[in-house]
Amino acid sequence: DEAGMVGASQMKAIMEGVDRRGGKLILVGDEGQLQPVGEVGLYADMRLQLEVASLADQHIVSSGLETSPVDQFGRIAGHDAIGERIWMQASQKITCEYTARVDVQRSHAELATAAQVPLHRVPADVVQYLLASRYCPSDEMEHFADSEIEGLTGGARIAAMSRWIEENFDYVPGSSTSRTTAIDTFVHRQGVCRDFAHVLITLARASAIPARIASVYAPDVTPQDFHATVQVWLDGGWHLVDPTGMATPQEMAIIGVGRDAADVSFLTTYGLASMNAQSVAVTRR
Repeated sequence: DEAGMVGASQMKAIMEGVDRRGGKLILVGDEGQLQPVGEVGLYADMRLQLEVASLADQHIVSSGLETSPVDQFGRIAGHDAIGERIWMQASQKITCEYTARVDVQRSHAELATAAQVPLHRVPADVVQYLLASRYCPSDEMEHFADSEIEGLTGGARIAAMSRWIEENFDYVPGSSTSRTTAIDTFVHRQGVCRDFAHVLITLARASAIPARIASVYAPDVTPQDFHATVQVWLDGGWHLVDPTGMATPQEMAIIGVGRDAADVSFLTTYGLASMNAQSVAVTRR
């Protein structure tokens, strides 16, 4: 067909099919409209968030990010200005390796005694974390939150919710997808860290407690991977909670935060791209 009538995604599929069969692709048509295969725009834009954020309670001793050559590279602030995101554009296979040594200086805070903040005193920038979001439809969980966790408020309520999730849900890698919401996880009673986090966030917001997701590195996560935890707004500050029970706040290195997993994905692609391999290793010293 004439090159102008074949989109980049279609051309990529055609080229891959020809390559699998050991064939040769020949473009036929008006020379004025045909263009070389290498010029059909087969590239992808990528947004990465995998570097540890520089925060008052976690000091980056050393760090390094290495990538293979890319066409474009730039940095922007993460959600709520915590951490950084990286924009890259590439037309060829890329590799990316990040290493860091982090000194976490987060003091222990007793969650159960942290007081709930009256709604009229919730700061403007925290209000968004009271609202339902893509993966956390908190407006649909208000009745359950009220009936299941009775007589508790603030940190005691969050601690009870987190225990309930840890005791009633199974951690099953591969049991959820990028479309799985907190309601889906609640129904099936299984998932991975992001699913556990989404359920706790949803229940917290349904209880009028601001909550957001926090992507972190932690040494005891099994299997090792980027780890999703929760921050709740109590006593005028953010408190870390892990409903999987695999990580403690004192050993979490925060990467970024957001309304739900959509805001903290370590890799978001726009265009033609596929993940070949990915691994995470976290150790304590």
